[in-house]
Amino acid sequence: MGTLIEELNSRLPAERIQTDPDVVAAYGQDRAIFERGGTAAVLVSPHSTDEVVAAVKAAVAANAIIVPRGAGTGLTGAANAIDGCMMLSLHNMTDVIEVDPVNRMARVQPGLVNADLKAAVAAHGLYYPPDPASVDMSSIGGNVATNAGGLCCVKYGVTRDYVMGLEVVLANGDVIRTGRETIKSTTGLDLTGLFVGSEGLLGIITEVTVKLEPAPPPPATAVAYFDELRTAGEAIQAIFANGLQPTVMEIIDRASLEIVERFFPMDIDTSAACLILMQSTPSDQPIEELAAVCEEHGASFVYHAADPHEGEMLLEVRRKVWPAAERLEKSLLPEDVAVTRDRLPELLEGIVEIAERHDVFIPTIGHAGDGNMHPLLVFDENDEDELARVKQAFTDIVELSLSLGGTIAAEHGVGTLKRQFLEQEVEPTHLAMQRSVKALFDPDHRLNPGKAL
Repeated sequence: MGTLIEELNSRLPAERIQTDPDVVAAYGQDRAIFERGGTAAVLVSPHSTDEVVAAVKAAVAANAIIVPRGAGTGLTGAANAIDGCMMLSLHNMTDVIEVDPVNRMARVQPGLVNADLKAAVAAHGLYYPPDPASVDMSSIGGNVATNAGGLCCVKYGVTRDYVMGLEVVLANGDVIRTGRETIKSTTGLDLTGLFVGSEGLLGIITEVTVKLEPAPPPPATAVAYFDELRTAGEAIQAIFANGLQPTVMEIIDRASLEIVERFFPMDIDTSAACLILMQSTPSDQPIEELAAVCEEHGASFVYHAADPHEGEMLLEVRRKVWPAAERLEKSLLPEDVAVTRDRLPELLEGIVEIAERHDVFIPTIGHAGDGNMHPLLVFDENDEDELARVKQAFTDIVELSLSLGGTIAAEHGVGTLKRQFLEQEVEPTHLAMQRSVKALFDPDHRLNPGKAL
């Protein structure tokens, strides 16, 4: 058995292999601030499926661990290095292989950035809906590996709903294709769905076939301020109970409104408990109907605009929350929990109480339309007392979500950050079955061990 570097050098061009410690370290950490990556032995950056196969076979020959990596925008430590591992970065595999307007699908390599996929298919009058907040940075392969969501999930769903098929390199170097190019197929088990959201545990995604939609018309936008979180929750419930369908429904709490107004003055009402921001297209329903429900349920101020450019300006409140939090010059840890829509007021009120109890600043934004909230913990990581309080607040928010029948991870994945909470959500028999699937695909536990499961 040769060493890992020797095995790689015998199989790949030298320019695909990087051993400089500083360069390797730069690829060993995602954006999960609590979770620190280990020290990888080498960084490999393939350009093709064949080169991924060669890298995997080198790792097998050297009995090395492999950590697949996309753009590194993850928030749970799922792509963090493990000591002595081979970091396998797919950032150079960025081709749009095919766009098929007739069958409304596209085949792409995993390193393609989400926004670049959107632009490529828009040239054909088509639309790829999944839109994580990291749309301008995150890769399609990473989106698939974490089953990423985004603002449009309330209407369109998440990444899983748009993956028709995959090419995957398995832990032993074999290559399989899952799914079909036909719209319908009932042949065999759904292995495509199994790989989506698997966080690199089962195989390395080297090609993705995605379903596309016709480009939608420009949306209209509405904003509604509420003086109480509970009345805002009642308005959200009423919108769906009345059969209305927003394409976007976001909520921004008071703490978030305050920091946006502080750093990006927009004449925001910072006395409100929250702001609900909505969009809809004429094919769904007029924006006036969504605005009217908010008025009927006690909104203190409601405004709607049909002009798409004005709508984009209104959306800036939501987009500026994270940049405003960064202006505080502290560490940021975005949470990711979800509950059913009817429990959303309890979750929001509970987060406020947790922040006050632990004396931690936690502005909260989220996808109100599907119950997915992102409390943003802001803290000084060099202050040991504050760090301890933040960690407890983090745990309390996760456990609050579970107590309300929710989930510990809605769209960011589990990684190492939330692995400790897994058994609180997934019952033992179910979890054992999942781990047996991992063992079937990767009997040597070579792929991303210690993550997710």
